[in-house]
Amino acid sequence: MIDETCLALVKTVIDSKKDLTAVFKNDEPVLSNAAFNSFFSVSSFEEYKSNYGPFIDNFVPHPSYFNKEKIVNDELWFDAILKLQEIDRVVSMMSSSFEPHAFSVDIKESEQDYKVISFEDITQSLIKRIMIENNASIDKKSGAYDKQYFQQVMQSYEDAAAFNEKIIGAISIELVHVDGEDIKVEEANLKLFVENFKRSIRQDDMLVHWSDSKFLLVYLVDDMSNAAQVVDKIQEVTNKNSVGGLRYKFSSSSQDENETISKLLKRL
Repeated sequence: MIDETCLALVKTVIDSKKDLTAVFKNDEPVLSNAAFNSFFSVSSFEEYKSNYGPFIDNFVPHPSYFNKEKIVNDELWFDAILKLQEIDRVVSMMSSSFEPHAFSVDIKESEQDYKVISFEDITQSLIKRIMIENNASIDKKSGAYDKQYFQQVMQSYEDAAAFNEKIIGAISIELVHVDGEDIKVEEANLKLFVENFKRSIRQDDMLVHWSDSKFLLVYLVDDMSNAAQVVDKIQEVTNKNSVGGLRYKFSSSSQDENETISKLLKRL
């Protein structure tokens, strides 16, 4: 058995982790951190034990995720999941408010059959991964990101900005004919514009085909001054690389404190 002093020390360490984390003995938890308790809406591990049955019953029996229906030969669940490739070690669990979350499972073994197991919430990034695997991230007409894909991953982008203490900038770029005629932009010109444009932006910037002749550039910067510099650079580079007798109409904005991307885009 782990003595009380050691338990207190382990509890202090795992409470510092933002991921759901628990110490397991065989296939059941014997200690949990604050994030774990919060997810299951319990005040302590003792309350979790009294309110919940076998831990594996928390795993939603969905074919896309690991669950007890995928265990054979009476294996312990963590032995079974370790046989999967790391990218496939994903479970779904319901929060106390009955919201499904997807978690990547990380298992670290220690002595005397104890294991420290962490569950990283990858709900948003999993959406992104699934869409990429289904080739749904790229708009076929232009080669930029697909609008629907961008709308699916907006929350992940917001989370990344907050985590890295950045602000989000956005630029709307509309392709219009030089003579002002309202003529649909040819697909070849859309692709050429995107091809040229991508040479001037960073890998983490997102160029999205928003409508027939309109694109949206979303990016992360340190402050408003950097955002203004990005706008100036994009206007300069774009105007030097005109394609197919087109000119460009710009509008731009930067994220206010705690503002969502949806609200930001409404100000463009």
